[in-house]
Formats: sequence, structure tokens, C-alpha cells
Amino acid sequence: MTEKLINELCLLVETACKSENNIYGYGIWTHHIKPMIPLGLELAEEYGADKEIVTVAILLHDLAAIEDEKNSKAHHRIGAEMAEKILSSHNYPPEKREKVKACILNHRSSVNNEKTSIEEICVADADAIIHLKECPSLFYSAYREMGMTIGEGKKWVREKLLRDYRKLSERSREKYRTEFEVLTGLLNSVQ
Repeated sequence: MTEKLINELCLLVETACKSENNIYGYGIWTHHIKPMIPLGLELAEEYGADKEIVTVAILLHDLAAIEDEKNSKAHHRIGAEMAEKILSSHNYPPEKREKVKACILNHRSSVNNEKTSIEEICVADADAIIHLKECPSLFYSAYREMGMTIGEGKKWVREKLLRDYRKLSERSREKYRTEFEVLTGLLNSVQ
């Protein structure tokens, strides 16, 4: 893996996460992107994917929304364009850039595009699984950042987890079924 590039991308993304313009707060780095990296690497190892492509795509997958909230709905498309510019400036090989861009384009649960590579599956699965593993960050988003009531937040988190779970590859869905059932069971039992 190109360690220098990874370090530079970490710095770029973490700095964007610290910005006052980032409506998601620094937690998107500490509780979403950063913990996605080892998870993505674990999936890449298990699925036989290119670990470098998975890591680079994870680092850049939400950057467009982090830098400008107006990009949120289209952050997968805008993020792929940003990745092209960023990676080109680092002389990252064109064939690898295309793979990273495909991962970014196809990572969202609300835009269920077909994944045509193992790397795309790993990034999309890691993006969904991290919400199971870092579920408190979803509540933080619902209550602190979106100003929802308790009932609204509970419903939003439950629906988000369900969308994410449905987006998972069949293999990951089976692997994380118990975690999903426990979390959604708790959400359903709390009045």
C-alpha cells in the first residue's frame, strides 16, 4: 500500500472533519471514517479485494459532504469527481483511480447502485456495518445535528440501520445478522 498517499489522505480528510464548515462534526472522522479503515481491510482480506483501493475509497467516500453540506445528496457523485482530482494530483495510476471512483459512486445505502467489483462491495459493506458498530454516533446525529425528538430519532436510526442492512452483500448480511437483530430488537422494545 502506498503509505505516503494514505497518510496524506488521512490528514486531508481529518482536517476537513475538523473544519467549522463540517456539519457532521469531528465524530464523522472518529466514529465513522477512521474505524471503517480496519473494518474495510478485514473485509478486503476475507473477500480477496485490493486493500489499497478499499482504504483510499474509504478515506474519500464522504469527503464531498464533509466539505460542503450542499453536496450531501449527491456526495457519491461529487466525491468521485473530487477523488479524480485529488488522486491525479498524487500521480495515482488511472486504473486505480477508476476503481476508487466506482467504490465512492456505489457506497450509499440510499442509492443502491449495482456493485461490479469486490472492492465496491467491501467499501459499501464497511459503510453500512460501521453504523452497527458505532450506533451511538447515529443517535448523536439524529438528536444533536438534526434536532430530532426522541421518537423521531429512534425511528430514523432504526430505518437507517434497516437500509444499511438491506444494502449489505449476502455474505456480510449473514455475518452481521445477529448484531443487526439485537440492535433493531432493542430499538423496537424501547417505548
